[in-house]
Amino acid sequence: MQNEYEIKKEMCEIGRRVYNRGMVAANDGNFSVKLNDHEFLCTPTGVSKGFMTPEYICKVDENGNVLQANKGFRPSSEIKMHMRVYRERPDVQSVVHAHPLYATTFAIAGIPLTQPIMPEAVIALGCVPIAKYGTPSTMEIPDAVEPYLQHFDAVLLENHGALAYSDSLLSAYHKMESLEFYARLLWQSMQIGGPQELNDEQVQRLYELRRQMGLPGKHPANLCPNAKAGKPSCHSCGGNCGGSSAAAPEGTDADLVASITKKVMEQLGM
Repeated sequence: MQNEYEIKKEMCEIGRRVYNRGMVAANDGNFSVKLNDHEFLCTPTGVSKGFMTPEYICKVDENGNVLQANKGFRPSSEIKMHMRVYRERPDVQSVVHAHPLYATTFAIAGIPLTQPIMPEAVIALGCVPIAKYGTPSTMEIPDAVEPYLQHFDAVLLENHGALAYSDSLLSAYHKMESLEFYARLLWQSMQIGGPQELNDEQVQRLYELRRQMGLPGKHPANLCPNAKAGKPSCHSCGGNCGGSSAAAPEGTDADLVASITKKVMEQLGM
């Protein structure tokens, strides 16, 4: 198990990766790591994440109050968003927020990432919805993100950026990296006539593969209303669920997934 200093060093390394890959500009972005239910390490505000050293890292409690911070450093004002993720997802140990270029382009355009275009994205992410715009540093963003936390491990933030979370800092970063790669491939394929999507059978096989692998986190393969009803699941619950929500009682997680995905598919005009 890593001690706090080792975790701080890892946070600095991830900061360099995020910065060097162009996922943030200047002092943008923030990420955190859960130590226990009452202590969290987080990046400071007003500094480039590509040039941090361990003494930059702050420690806060579950309410975002500062427990430890060296002179000249204070936690990101967006720590509220991180704390909402930890509160709603006990399995999450790390949260990464960045502004990856292609993913943020889709967020600005109001287009969720729901098209099944490559096996890795289907297995790792399923799809990526958009949370409504909220003013940074306010409770608007946590409130906008919350409806998606039980169903997805990554969310686009409308006109803002992206959020990814997982059971380790490296895994959360990898989800952000996968999200950006997915968005870039989708964007580039749109420039040459549009992507050739995987068909339903191909998606079903990938979903079953994910289940067999026992991958952690939340994913449409495990939460689709069809799957809950004992039927084959469908990619992002957007194309084939139709009235399948009748198989699940009103107010269940399946109901919420269906309503969320219906909205994102409407945004795509599908």
